Amino acid sequence: MVEIGYKLASEEHGPLDLVCNARQAEDAGFAFAMISDHYHPWTTRQGESPFVWAVIGGISQVTADLRLVTGVTCPTIRIHPGIIAQAAATAAAMMPGRFMLGLGSGENLNEHIFGDRWPRAPVRIEMLEEAVEVIRMLWTGGMQSYYGSFYTLENAQVFSLPERLPPIYIASEGPISASLAARAGDGFINPGTNAEESLVVFRNSGGGDKPAYVEISVCWAESAEEGQRTAYEQWPIAANKGELNRLLPTPAHYEQLAEMATPEEVAESVPCGPDPEPYIRKIEESARMGFDHVCIHQIGQQQREFMEFATTRILPHFR
Repeated sequence: MVEIGYKLASEEHGPLDLVCNARQAEDAGFAFAMISDHYHPWTTRQGESPFVWAVIGGISQVTADLRLVTGVTCPTIRIHPGIIAQAAATAAAMMPGRFMLGLGSGENLNEHIFGDRWPRAPVRIEMLEEAVEVIRMLWTGGMQSYYGSFYTLENAQVFSLPERLPPIYIASEGPISASLAARAGDGFINPGTNAEESLVVFRNSGGGDKPAYVEISVCWAESAEEGQRTAYEQWPIAANKGELNRLLPTPAHYEQLAEMATPEEVAESVPCGPDPEPYIRKIEESARMGFDHVCIHQIGQQQREFMEFATTRILPHFR
């Protein structure tokens, strides 16, 4: 059984629109939502990047059943894990039983802004593992101090703890982080790259039957051509390969990279247009890999139209 969720793309929508979209997603019948946590959008054309923890507070007040996971937060450089521990505890208290903390090793795009060096991937994953340790320690309650390889706490206590602590899901696109997700996480998130390979490592490293989430990008439009054009204009990073989306420092660099791609290359991984079959096949493909949660990211501004399409043409297929 696969659950279908909706992506709240903070890179494309302002804070009030995100809150509104979350309420509409609940009304449309999506089981959960994932919300991205960025300081910058990928490109200036996307045009937004609100502070996710303020938006989550708004979402908590307009939804009653929708589960929400950060997809994903980086707790290593831009924001100290001690602050993430407090922010996530507050979110969980405002959304009892409905909030999940998704963590990842981040992107240079967001994490370099205070002049910090961007480490190599193995170091970033070591930092993430220590950050998870810090967060879990603070969630045990009481006054805590910690002196680790990367982080220090002195006399820190999270006073506003929820009755039910949120699970921690860890994002992965490769074997090292997939092993970390199995070892230190309560679940697994894949952003749509190396999905099957990473999930296999997660399961084989002790992930067992823990939840596994994957994100797929789509672009509903009145024609396939319009969808391809919108996907290319708004989400050209779908064509990027390898480590590029982790290494480049500014939206301008991603815009330069987009000039080397074509709408057809973006559409290779993005179902576009009004026909539900490519969307259904993409979800079924993820389910066959072993993912039990599939989050759909609708590229562009036609969110209401996409939700109507999903409610009538996609979600009934999986009930």
